[in-house]
Amino acid sequence: MEQRSTYFCVDIEANGPVPGLYDMVSLGAVVVAPSEAGRLEIGESFYMEIKPQAPRFDARAAAIHGLDQDRLAAEGLPRREAMKTLAAWVTEQLRPGTEASFVGHNAPFDWSYIAWTYAAEEMKNPFGYKALCTKALAMGVLGVHWLDSSKEVIQASLPLPQEDLTLKHRADYDARYQAEILIALLDRMAGR
Repeated sequence: MEQRSTYFCVDIEANGPVPGLYDMVSLGAVVVAPSEAGRLEIGESFYMEIKPQAPRFDARAAAIHGLDQDRLAAEGLPRREAMKTLAAWVTEQLRPGTEASFVGHNAPFDWSYIAWTYAAEEMKNPFGYKALCTKALAMGVLGVHWLDSSKEVIQASLPLPQEDLTLKHRADYDARYQAEILIALLDRMAGR
């Protein structure tokens, strides 16, 4: 398979269902790039927490990630600084001759927060306007229905480690597990 992308598996945690009205409060990312032998491998990881500032808050959504809102308000990065930090890290991790490709498990959700935040801060999105969804990729590679493209179904169909449920919904852990899913799906697609 031609290696034109440095993949960035990204997971965000949010205080609600849509950007703008609700905050993205943490972001984890993991690089997936070709090794010298040409096989995809997991590289560096990134994690940050972001200061809340949106007008709405959904306690049920926040309960999923469990991040303390007072601590985020005191210690989280301001939104603009967070997006500058992410863009700099992406540029630093980008492999020569490749483009940055955003990857998410249910990419429309995670990518919408990233794209909206860069637009709100009037900054260039380092991922451009597109994203790769591992759920959609699993539909094609594994032949599963969209409603059956959960991590649990994918994990049962591929040689993946068991997901650590004690770390689930921590953005850096979820991004790393997504990286495992991406590599396994692309290897299956390539017949490996």
